[in-house]
Amino acid sequence: MNRLIQARHAIASLCCGMALLAWPDTAGAQTGENRFTPWEECATPQEGMNWPQGQALPHMACPDTVLDGLYVADKNLTDTERTLFSALQGVVNRTKPRIFLFEPEQEGKYKWPGLLGLEIDEWPADKRWELVRKYKDEVTGVVLYSTERSRHYKNLASTVAGLKGALPVTQAERQALEQAGMHFEVVDDLSGLPYDKPTEIYQYLYDHYWPLCSKRLLVSLNPDMGYVRDLGVAAGAAIIWLDPRKSPENTVVRKFLQQMEAGESVVTGWWPEERAGIGVATEYGLSTIPSDFYENATVYAGMSHQTNPPAVPKKPRLENKVYLAIFLSDGDNVQYCQHAMSRLWDQKNRGIIPLNWTISPALADIGPGLMNHYYRTATPNDCFVSGPSGMGYAMMYDAHNYVWNATGRAAFEPYARLTSRYLEKTGLRVITIWDEVDTTLAETYADHCRNLYGLTLQDWERHSYKLRPFTARDRLPVVPNLPCYVEDVNTIYDFWQDTIARFDGTHPLFLAAQGKSWNLGPDQIVRLKERLEQLSPGNIVICRADHFFNLYNEAHGMDHNLTLAADVRITSSRTSTKPGYAADGTASEGHQWISEGQEDNSWIQFDLKEEYLISRYVVRHAGAAGMDCRLNTRNFRLDTSSDGRHWTTADCQTANACSVTDTDISPVKARYVRLTVTHPGTDGTARIGDVEIYGRK
Repeated sequence: MNRLIQARHAIASLCCGMALLAWPDTAGAQTGENRFTPWEECATPQEGMNWPQGQALPHMACPDTVLDGLYVADKNLTDTERTLFSALQGVVNRTKPRIFLFEPEQEGKYKWPGLLGLEIDEWPADKRWELVRKYKDEVTGVVLYSTERSRHYKNLASTVAGLKGALPVTQAERQALEQAGMHFEVVDDLSGLPYDKPTEIYQYLYDHYWPLCSKRLLVSLNPDMGYVRDLGVAAGAAIIWLDPRKSPENTVVRKFLQQMEAGESVVTGWWPEERAGIGVATEYGLSTIPSDFYENATVYAGMSHQTNPPAVPKKPRLENKVYLAIFLSDGDNVQYCQHAMSRLWDQKNRGIIPLNWTISPALADIGPGLMNHYYRTATPNDCFVSGPSGMGYAMMYDAHNYVWNATGRAAFEPYARLTSRYLEKTGLRVITIWDEVDTTLAETYADHCRNLYGLTLQDWERHSYKLRPFTARDRLPVVPNLPCYVEDVNTIYDFWQDTIARFDGTHPLFLAAQGKSWNLGPDQIVRLKERLEQLSPGNIVICRADHFFNLYNEAHGMDHNLTLAADVRITSSRTSTKPGYAADGTASEGHQWISEGQEDNSWIQFDLKEEYLISRYVVRHAGAAGMDCRLNTRNFRLDTSSDGRHWTTADCQTANACSVTDTDISPVKARYVRLTVTHPGTDGTARIGDVEIYGRK
């Protein structure tokens, strides 16, 4: 009767310590090699949620060996039944993910389960009440409601169900359950409430249930939709749908937002209107993780949460060329990452030329398996950058309505610090800003997101003269996307056609543009490159964003990451890996420099090939790869030299416990830099995930 869906593609980040074989990865890798991905040990427990402070969204336990699946878009299910099953998924999966709900998405019903190694026993729609029976002992009862007065009672009932471990039901579902022999206690009866306005219903929620709800998460969700409802139920969050454009609803939504903590709390789902909703949350230092069509959050949040950013290729040598960075939009939306991006990712021309894919740092919590799939199958020409405007969608300036939502550092710093944690975890080095930032906010990014290479802005007002590149703190470049959010490559070509045709080759030229990902992908970018080459043959360099911003700083005489240069020579003391792993742009466990048996005599040396004024260095230790922080390098020093024979100590670190050491030093001229480990950590093995050295000529 039931059909068992077997995973037959890449296995990634699911198993909890089970010794299983990996499948070959055939999911669109463009490198031509047949990669194998081992099962990883799950970072979450076998049961329950893991939601420590500083973590934006809860991690679920490891999914069960076989999940029970239901196609909730089946025509035989009513809207209120879909609400019931989304809540059942949240109630059951908060203990251990065991329920998977299918929706009709274009990438294919079984694509992600197949890629991530999920086995699903799919129940037919006419057996859906038997699925409830299977888990009835984990349900405390039912929350009775009616939609006759308002559809918003779905959200109210779902909120209460999450708090009480119950199922939201109307009389129709209650009757169907009883006919199936299941007689649940009514733990709360909302069916007699007299309210018919959203403001009244959510004010009732605020007065009676908000004190019991988690203040770390607010779900803003159309009552007629399921999707991230399961996450709200599992987390004990309030589920609302209020339009900030309407004064009475604006008043009510602010009551919720003002009791949440900036830099710790987030909003998931979406808003009735984008700019009003994102804007009002931004006022309180909160960001929104767009996810209104994101499926099975409580399943995908249960996999290994160690993200493994790919290695970064060395940047090209700076020349008098036209450097163009092209960004695809909408990566802040995790449902885009789950659906539309997965289709673009499979285009045949991906990897031919560099392209910058916006992606959400929130995937580290809500879909680490999805993120690692993209990371694992990326080519050297696939660069990942953060969607707007960091950890979740925040809009400091609304260029459509000419409104500043974030004013001053105090309101924005908590969001910047949250963003920093997630950029470091996911290896993202560039943020696309919607819409703009002023100097103060750019400096806040520079101060609190030190791993950033650059920011881009949106020219929403289509006044290209208004937005000009500038630099924050003499190191963080801010470059506008001109044009931004365009439908096709013709608009990009037309915008820069005259500029490129007039390029005289006397100095490098840096241009950035953004395409609307729903309409544009790798295939179109390849054709754009061919057309631009005809305007200035041999001078067009379409490049990765991390290369773009480092080349930009180099060209403008500012500090940049010297270890990205292709001609840097890296040598080291005895290592069981490769010296080059010490500076390949990723700290992931498979790319660490490791030296054993030389407790006080391990070193890595960088020959920069010419002298620079060095002012900063960064070391990522074992903890940056998700390993035990006790393995972090304890004591080390940085020495510099102009000739490779006479050395001067620039910095010493002792009793280090941090996973990342980011240190400004007194500027010193040097060609050679050496990192010496004098105390490697608790097990006597020196592990260095990545080293960055910053300087200028």
